[in-house]
Amino acid sequence: MATVRKDVLATGEIYHIYNRGVEKRLIFTRYRDYERAREMIWYYRYRRPPLRFSHYKDIPRAARDFYIQRLVLQPQKVTVFCYALMPNHFHFLLRQEQERGITEFLSTFCNSYAKYFNTKYKRVGPLFQGEFKAVRIENNDQLLHVSRYIHLNPSSSFIVKPEKLLSYPWISLREYASSRDPQICNTKEILSQFSQTEKYLTFVFDQVGYQRSLNGIHQEIFEE
Repeated sequence: MATVRKDVLATGEIYHIYNRGVEKRLIFTRYRDYERAREMIWYYRYRRPPLRFSHYKDIPRAARDFYIQRLVLQPQKVTVFCYALMPNHFHFLLRQEQERGITEFLSTFCNSYAKYFNTKYKRVGPLFQGEFKAVRIENNDQLLHVSRYIHLNPSSSFIVKPEKLLSYPWISLREYASSRDPQICNTKEILSQFSQTEKYLTFVFDQVGYQRSLNGIHQEIFEE
């Protein structure tokens, strides 16, 4: 279960949020795990979901459409700019839109996913490593560089080759490359700073080699 944060995250501010599996264990093992987590991100970013996600998934699809229509009319507790789901950890770039919005989003996301995972794989106990980490984004340059860092994570961790990064389905880069993909993220905040979408993709891919060389240093963040 997610723990209650001791520090206060400020409404209107953007944060790089990350956490990993307890004891560095895998938290996503199959396609369905990743898909379930991504659906939860979409669902729990809204302020007051009418049902718990597990109940929402159990109702017939026709009835589910009714709840979706209600859900999307609500304000969001967080704005998601970027995300990356990795085998043993996750990253988010979030703006808090209401008091305790990020904490509530992470709590419902982590608790709901842990219950799903523990039930499916017949395990007990915490799935995530204590309190999630949060780093406030202090300026626009940092916003752009953290978005790049998140989107390059599968490549810098040697999960996929750089040329296959746009095919990796569990990062938000595909939402930036094509508006046809399901939209979880607000991509305008970042893409508006580039004259073309392709220029943002170039901005990301130009640092593939450099980020791979720093990956070992970045992983030490999780040891703190």
